[in-house]
Amino acid sequence: MQKAFRYGGYLASAALIVFGAGAVVAGTLGFLEVRDTIAAENITATPDAPELGVDLEPGEEIDTGAEAKEFSKIIRTHALEATGGRTFSEMGRFLTAEGEETDDEAEAAVDEASGRPVENQARNIWITATAFTTALNTAFLAERIALFSIVMGVALLLTGIGFFVLTRAALRGIEEPAA
Repeated sequence: MQKAFRYGGYLASAALIVFGAGAVVAGTLGFLEVRDTIAAENITATPDAPELGVDLEPGEEIDTGAEAKEFSKIIRTHALEATGGRTFSEMGRFLTAEGEETDDEAEAAVDEASGRPVENQARNIWITATAFTTALNTAFLAERIALFSIVMGVALLLTGIGFFVLTRAALRGIEEPAA
């Protein structure tokens, strides 16, 4: 029974320490990857950033998850300006010959060059902006998940070390003969 306690305690301690170290390494690599990926896009804050109430300076490079989240607010504002304040679901998919919006392909004007219905470009702007803001917000989330992994890894490391200390102390009491 004594061997089971000894080996089980040490094994549990080692597992916690290994998993903790692995979580810290994975979290750190993920955190750095997110930042490198954002920086590689060479995004800079627009001149109107202060007017839009975001926490960015004009021309500031976007290279962190928090800055990416702030920049997504700029993109959303610009998209709303371009669409007259309307979102995707409030716009028709096509334009008629009169320039009115419609979701009915039969009512849509036909592009002479392609022979296809004329798409509503304002709606396409919204779709593009939504894809971009989603990517920026995902970078913010990924950076936060990486930080969580680091914190949890440190907690596992400390727990493993503590468990090791407790196992040694408990086994020392078992090994010493009673007086």
